[in-house]
Amino acid sequence: MRNYLTLMAALALGLASCTSTKSTLYSPEAQPNLLSDQFSFTEGPAVAPNGDVYFTDQPNNRIYLWEADTDQVEVFMENAGRSNGLFFDDNGVLYACADEKFELWKISADKEVTVVEAGFEGQDFNGPNDLWIDDKGGIYFTDPYYQRDYWTRQEMDMEAQRAYYRDPLDGKVRIVADHYVRPNGIVGTPDGKTLYITDIGDKKTYKYAIQKNGDLSDPELFVSMGSDGMTLDERGNLYLTGNGVTIFNPKGEQIGHIAIPERWTANITFGGKDRKTLFITASKSVYTLKMNVAGAK
Repeated sequence: MRNYLTLMAALALGLASCTSTKSTLYSPEAQPNLLSDQFSFTEGPAVAPNGDVYFTDQPNNRIYLWEADTDQVEVFMENAGRSNGLFFDDNGVLYACADEKFELWKISADKEVTVVEAGFEGQDFNGPNDLWIDDKGGIYFTDPYYQRDYWTRQEMDMEAQRAYYRDPLDGKVRIVADHYVRPNGIVGTPDGKTLYITDIGDKKTYKYAIQKNGDLSDPELFVSMGSDGMTLDERGNLYLTGNGVTIFNPKGEQIGHIAIPERWTANITFGGKDRKTLFITASKSVYTLKMNVAGAK
């Protein structure tokens, strides 16, 4: 009897701890707010310095803007290179994984496009998908292969699906990890010491130490779960997507799950002036959820 009571007490303590942790991130009663469902497939949310969020609708070849102050969604750019992942650097410049022609783009505020990279060692990229930029201006990006109906090619030029780094010092691109089935989401910590990359093709998410020259350490398995996109909050918790949003603490322990009505949740970021609005792209819709915690800065 004593062992049984001890076990029940331990289980109760664990459930209370999980609920307590969850409630510190967001209210258990909070529900995702549907902003709009006018899209074909939403992806790539990126927060601008003022808290606005830019995101993509790849099938319709557009980049949209959510204005945090007005809570309105509007078209920012058409003919957007079939952009997928987006990211703002420390100078407030928008970068895009434009996989129509397998390129990395830089997009000015007035929508002027500069092609930053268009291939590697004489071969076309598979299709740059997601990116993260460090505080030196170095660009990490994943390059999985997803056959698109707007391509004429039917197979990849590359021999593998990899993660790359564009060095800001010499502008050269190099492979930093190539152990994947199909890499996808990517995010780094604000201190520039840790990078997370998900292998959606192998249902795993890895953690790497970032070296001074931008190279990565050997991969450390963080969780046995793949993801389409990901983000971090200010406490170092990692948010993965797919079946809604699943939250893991820095130890890789699941501490929360946010259900989303759509079948597939593609990507997430924190937006708003205080970075306490979780912005969620999910198939034909976009949602927001008020949080008690801010995104990593």
